[in-house]
Amino acid sequence: MKEEHFKRAIYIILGILILLFYTKDIPLFSNDFYNKIYLIEHPDDVLVLVNKNNKLPAAYRPRDLEAISLEYANEEKYLRKDAKEQFEKLSKEAKTLGYSIVAVSAYRGYDYQEELYHYYVKTKGEKYADLCSARPGHSEHQTGLALDVMGSNNDYDEFEYSVEFPWMKENAHRYGFILRYPEGKENVTGFKYEPWHYRYVGIDIAKYIYENNLTLEEYKQDICEETN
Repeated sequence: MKEEHFKRAIYIILGILILLFYTKDIPLFSNDFYNKIYLIEHPDDVLVLVNKNNKLPAAYRPRDLEAISLEYANEEKYLRKDAKEQFEKLSKEAKTLGYSIVAVSAYRGYDYQEELYHYYVKTKGEKYADLCSARPGHSEHQTGLALDVMGSNNDYDEFEYSVEFPWMKENAHRYGFILRYPEGKENVTGFKYEPWHYRYVGIDIAKYIYENNLTLEEYKQDICEETN
């Protein structure tokens, strides 16, 4: 009987080793973040995927940046033209309903992101920094298509608890924006849940992502599988 148990244990171990060998390149635990990095070739694409494995050129700066109206931003902030126009429409509608949705961060250049990331590393450590801040070149803010917002409680960190959040979560897609780092998708995006961070992808795509509860990574993967 003991010999039978021993053989069974050997087979289990061999099975595990074979499984590990054939899945070693599959990011089962998202441990490929920042390990395999690809330089983005078309950064102006409205669906550009910027994350821990796709990096923007350091010199990249969108050519069509426009200032968000100070009626909808806490200070001078910039987005690409289409994103800016749609965000102002979103904020204007919210205002007519008694809500206040204000941009507190939008376009950020490579150098700014480098300073911000290293500040987090210095004060909180690299592990914490990588969870809440993108390394330079890996931030969506550099695309001019992403922004952080706050509500009437005047604290973007507490946006989830503002009266504006439920409305924003359910209506942002109507203007082409998606909640970029949703709760429960951390192993896909590589970032912690950020209820204040929204990304412009266009109205049709935003609607699809919203209705199917996807991240941008999952949407892009689905498209790749359909075209292959």
